[in-house]
This record gives sequence, C-alpha cells and structure tokens, in this order.
Amino acid sequence: MASKPQMTKKNKFKTNTFWLLIAAFTLPFFAIASAQDSGITLNWKDADIRIVVEAVSEATGKNFILDPRVSGKVNLLSAEPMSKDAFYSAFLSILQVHGYIAVESGTLVKILPNATARQFPNQFGTESTNGPDSMATQVIQVRNVGATQLVPILRPLIPQYGHLVAHSGSNTLIISDRAANLSRIVSIIRRIDMASDDEIEVVQLRNASATEIVRIMMSLPQTSSPDGASIGINLVADARTNSVLIGGDKSDRLRLRTLIAHLDTPLEDGGDTQVRYLRYADAEELSTKLQAHATSQVSTSPAQGTSQTIANNVSIWADTQTNAIVVNAPPKMMRSLMQIVDKLDIRRAQVLVEAIIVEVIADQKNELGVSWGVEASGSNSPIAITNFPDFLNGVVQLGTTVGSGSDPSGVVGEGITLGVGRISDSSVSFAAILRALEGEADTNIISTPSIVTTDNEEATLNVGQEVPFVTGSFTNTGGAGGSVNPFQTINRQQIGVKLSITPQINESNSLVLDINQEISSIAQSAGGAVDLITNQRIIETTVIVDDGEILVLGGLLEDVLRESNQRVPILGSIPFLGNLFRSKKTEKVKTNLMIFIRAEILRDSSQIAIETNAKYNFIRDIQKGNQNNDISLMPGQNRPMLPPLSSEQIQRQEDNLDNGSE
Repeated sequence: MASKPQMTKKNKFKTNTFWLLIAAFTLPFFAIASAQDSGITLNWKDADIRIVVEAVSEATGKNFILDPRVSGKVNLLSAEPMSKDAFYSAFLSILQVHGYIAVESGTLVKILPNATARQFPNQFGTESTNGPDSMATQVIQVRNVGATQLVPILRPLIPQYGHLVAHSGSNTLIISDRAANLSRIVSIIRRIDMASDDEIEVVQLRNASATEIVRIMMSLPQTSSPDGASIGINLVADARTNSVLIGGDKSDRLRLRTLIAHLDTPLEDGGDTQVRYLRYADAEELSTKLQAHATSQVSTSPAQGTSQTIANNVSIWADTQTNAIVVNAPPKMMRSLMQIVDKLDIRRAQVLVEAIIVEVIADQKNELGVSWGVEASGSNSPIAITNFPDFLNGVVQLGTTVGSGSDPSGVVGEGITLGVGRISDSSVSFAAILRALEGEADTNIISTPSIVTTDNEEATLNVGQEVPFVTGSFTNTGGAGGSVNPFQTINRQQIGVKLSITPQINESNSLVLDINQEISSIAQSAGGAVDLITNQRIIETTVIVDDGEILVLGGLLEDVLRESNQRVPILGSIPFLGNLFRSKKTEKVKTNLMIFIRAEILRDSSQIAIETNAKYNFIRDIQKGNQNNDISLMPGQNRPMLPPLSSEQIQRQEDNLDNGSE
C-alpha cells in the first residue's frame, strides 16, 4: 500500500491561505443568503472593504466604482436582521468611519475619500433619500445678521473635508457636508438668525434742550450685561427738531425714555430766563447782535399774533461788570440763541506780525563858485553883482558888517569861504567871495517793529517822537515908546514808525493782511536848509501770506544825480578867466529802501508762551551783558535788569507744549 504523500510547510501555507480566502469571500454571501426572507444579518470581522462593497452591490443591486485609494478592514456585527435600505445606510456609516463617502452619479456609486467628495456633484438640501451620511450642499439665506459674522462661529462645527463660505453681496452661506451634520448646522443658523428688537426711537422734547439731554445721558456710568459685554445704546441729538434719537435694545430704550421724560419738565423757578457768562466774547456787543437776530426771526413768523407775543417775551441785555448776558425768551427761541452763543463765544487765534524795514541812503554834494559885488562911493546900494544863489547876501552883508566893524561870522556858510576886496567910504568899494563845499551823508536804518493782534481785529503801533517845526515868526519894531516882543509859531509832527494792521486767518493757514505802514525820519542832508528835512515812506496794501513766511511789501531803489552850472554872460565864457564868473553845484543821492512782513498764527497758549519768552529773554540777555560795566560816579549801584522767568511760568509752558504734542 502506497503511503500518503507528506505535505511540506510550503504546501500547508498555500492550503491555509486558500481556505482563508474562500472564507472571506463566502462569509458575506453566507450571511446574506441565510437571511433572504427575514432580512440581512451581518457578522464581519476584519473583512476587506472591497469585499464588503461587493456584498453591498449584490444585496442592493447598485453598481460601485472604487477609488484606488480605498482600502481597509471592516468590523460589523448586527444582532437583528436589517432591511436593504438599513443595510445600505449601515454601509454608508462604515464608509464615513473609514474616511470615505459614496457619491451617486446616475446608476453608478463612486466610493471616494472624504477630501475630494465636495468636488463632485451631490444632493442639494438635507431632504434626500440617500441617508444622513450622504454628501449634501445647501445655500442658506441669512436675513437678520451678517453672513460673514457667522463663518467664524460655524467653522469649528464643519469637518475638514466640508466646505463653508459666505457671500457678502447676497448675505448667504454655502455649506457642503454630510446630510446629518448639514441639517444640524441649518438648525443652528435658524436659531441665530432671529429678528432683533433693536430699533430707533425719536423722542420729541418740549422744555429741555436735546443737546443738553444727550450730554447728561452720555455722562451716566455705562452698565454691562450679565456676560460682561457692554450694552450698546446710541444717543443722538437733533438740534433742528429738538429731538433725541435712541437706538438699542428695547428694555434699554424704555429705561432711557423714562429718564428723558423726567428731565423734560419746565423749571419751577422759570425756564424762560438764563444768565450766560461769556469767556471770550464781549457781552455788550453780543447782546446787541442777539437782540437783532431775535427781532428778525420773530418778524418772519407766519402768525402775526404769535409774532407779537414772542417779540414781547424776548429781551436780551448785557451785564458789563461780569461780562454776562441775560436772556429772557421762550424755550425754542432760547435754544436758538444759546446755540449762537456757543458758536461765537470761542477763543480766537492771534497773529504775530513783524515788519522789517531796511533803508540805506548815500548823499554827496559838491559846490564851487565866485561872486563879485561893486558899490559906488558913499552909496549903500550895489551897482554891480553876480547874483548866484547863496552869494548875494554874503557879499552885501560882508561889506556892510565890515564897514561898521561888526562880526562877519554870521555870513560865513558851510565849506570854505574866501573874500577879497576893498571897503571905502569915500571911493568905490568892491568884494569878491570864493566858496567851495564838499559834503557826504550816509543813512543806514533797520527797523523791526512787531505787534500781536486777534484775528479780524485792527492793531496800531506807533514808535517815534514829536519834532518841532518852525512855521512862522513875528517881530515888533515900534517907535521909541514901542516894545519889542518877537515870537515864533511852532508845529510839532510825529516822526518814527507807524504800523496799522488787520489780519484775517483763512482755513488753509494763510492770512489776509490789511496793512497801513508809515516810516518817517529826519534826513541828514549834505547841504544846509532853512529848517529840518523829513523822509516819509507810506505803504497801504492788502496782501496774502502763509503762516510763518516772509513777504516783501514794496521798496524803492532810487539813484538821483543833479548838476547845475551858473555863469555871467560873456564873462563866464572866457577861457580860464571865466571861472571867476561861474558857480557849479553837483548833488548825488542814492536811496535803497525795502519793507518786508512776516506773520505767524498763534493758535494756543503754548505758541504764545514761546514767542513771548523768546522776546523776553532777548531783552534780558542784552541787559545781562551790561551788568559788568560799573555805573559812572555811582559805585555799588546795579544797572536795571528784567527779572528771570519764574519756575511756574516755565512749568506752565512745558505743560502747554506737552498738551499740544498730544
């Protein structure tokens, strides 16, 4: 008897693998076949997911397409038989657990990973027969809240493979997820998207001012909700209708409306009269303007009887001692007047104006000439003279004074004067005077007057002196019994710098300056004069200059040359000898004058302090530099000097600078 063939280890392994595969393939079919009448009973343990798909296809009649990435082991135990629909739903749950999803496409069902499921067509809406684990997409219209605000709230509830996006234009949400989770998200959105009871109420006031009521309400301490968030209440005053607009939660609006009703009551001591203390405006001037405004408003009222009643109840007068106005008017007119006062009683900006005046004058003068005079014997009247300017009187007086023995120094003019001749009582007298003059005068003036004024207010600066000018004289030379009482009439005239300016500040930090400037001075002329000579420069103009910039207002560049040549006919034309009968005069004056202006806006106290302290310290430094020089004939005495700025003033300036920088 032949012995049985011995099985090797390799053959045993092949045999065991074969029976395991047979069991894996046949077990699902046995489970399905054993329950065709009463249902499907599942008992899978470590079954390959592809084998499970084949079993589901056999049981439900569906055709499946598996993605190459689909793999895994399935474990499923059912204690009771299931119908085909329940069996297919269980299959979808298995796919969800393993990270896959079934996407139906006509008669085919695609088994795909979750990550790519939203890229394939799926059912629209949560109402579907494919089961809660099928992929679905839904567009949700949000009506009461912003769709973009819901995205960060719902994002944690959507799995990674799902999709959530908001379209702000239509205020909608687009969600793609499994049907069960999508239904839950829709329910949450509907609960959040509830109509709010936040509305806007308009409360009309009868006695109080809407602006004042809002100010009081906003100053109240803000309460918080139980969760710690602040309660959103909005209050706005409409001055035109004297109403308060309230926005917020209904309960909060009710609370504020109650408070406003308590405040909107007439005052017991009469609310038609108010005393308003002014800070910057002039009470007397403002009261006149307010009275005119109230009268014009009353005159335009349609009802004549009402207009007359209101006109009788409106009175405005000023108390100059306290700079206050007392207004008696009905509530509506009172509110209108107080609003005008609020706009007018403000601190106006100031303007620092500095003028720079530069004047350079060079005056040169040369004279050369000879004058002759001949007097007949024993006669006091000359019979022949050369009548050149400034020579005739000299010749005649020289002969008269020398003949009488008087001092001739009064007839000697400027420059050098030489005289030659003969003075005789019995014969002909003659005299010749030679005069030569060369003069130079230089004037260099730089003036920088400055002035500070308020916006749209005229300011005048006058720096100079009064100079006397002789306008006439009188001498009484009566007979022996008469008295001599000579006198002169004198007129005093102001000489110096006069600056009158009115600034107007524009919104673009530019200024319109209405300037009237006059510069006058006493001229140091190269030639003599009967009385004083004054130079006068006047500018009247309106200019526009930026804040802190320098602008040239005008000037004069003048170069004058005057030449005069006088001679005796025939004799003055003789070569060489004719110089004795000539007089020459040359005068050259060169004038350079320029006037500049610089304006700076001082809007707050810090800028004012900076400019003031700069000027103050400049003068004090000049005085401090002279302290080392002793006072002549007064040892131990100190020169006058400004005191230093106090520490309080310096600290106040630093505080103003800090507040300005903030």
